[in-house]
Amino acid sequence: MDGCVALVGAGPGDVELLTVKALRRLQQAEVVVFDRLVGEEIVALIPSTAERFDVGKRCGAPSLSQEAINRLLVQQARRGKRVVRLKGGDPFVFGRGGEEALCLAEAGIPYEVVPGITAALGCAAASQIPLTHRGLARSVTLVTGHLQDGSCFAPWQALVKGGGTLVFYMGLEQAERIEQGLLAAGMTQDLPVALVVAGTSARQQVITTCLGALSQQALALKGQSPVLMILGEVVALRDALLSLAEQSWRSVA
Repeated sequence: MDGCVALVGAGPGDVELLTVKALRRLQQAEVVVFDRLVGEEIVALIPSTAERFDVGKRCGAPSLSQEAINRLLVQQARRGKRVVRLKGGDPFVFGRGGEEALCLAEAGIPYEVVPGITAALGCAAASQIPLTHRGLARSVTLVTGHLQDGSCFAPWQALVKGGGTLVFYMGLEQAERIEQGLLAAGMTQDLPVALVVAGTSARQQVITTCLGALSQQALALKGQSPVLMILGEVVALRDALLSLAEQSWRSVA
């Protein structure tokens, strides 16, 4: 008899942002297949009795292909196991969860999707950057920095015309192309940009810059991971919010 697979979103890194349902599925797991971006404290919650498969992709290091991961999920479920596929963020936001769900469905394996807080939401909130704000941004566009064939996202005109906040996942290595593409499409050089390193974790850093200096700043962060890019006027609200919050806490103390 086949088992089942839960495609579980682990959130952006902070263990306290793991959902109750995600924790429950993890505690019930007999097999856990997890990614590199899952926080260490969350990995520590995997039951000692569960089999573990680290399938995280690391730059320059050998790793399983997506097809091999799909086969692994099917194989483990067909052993009658309760399998958790643990992913950073949300399984269906740049997590290839849709590909895995299709594979499981085609193989006749029962599965469920447990949503998680995606990096754009978690990292922005943890950085004091509201992704939407009246008068500044009425929309948010999530963009991957890489396409399947290794190229960079290209419809720059559409992104600029949208007029809202832009959030680039996995864009650090493509920072120069992102900067040039947006500037060529009419974006201003002084557009505020935030680079959030290891968002929501104890290692979080937030570097603010502008679009015209994005590639230079990205070069200084080379090798750091994960890094999320937030571009838009809302980034400028961060300093004001941090200053006001500091004053509030001082008054309480």
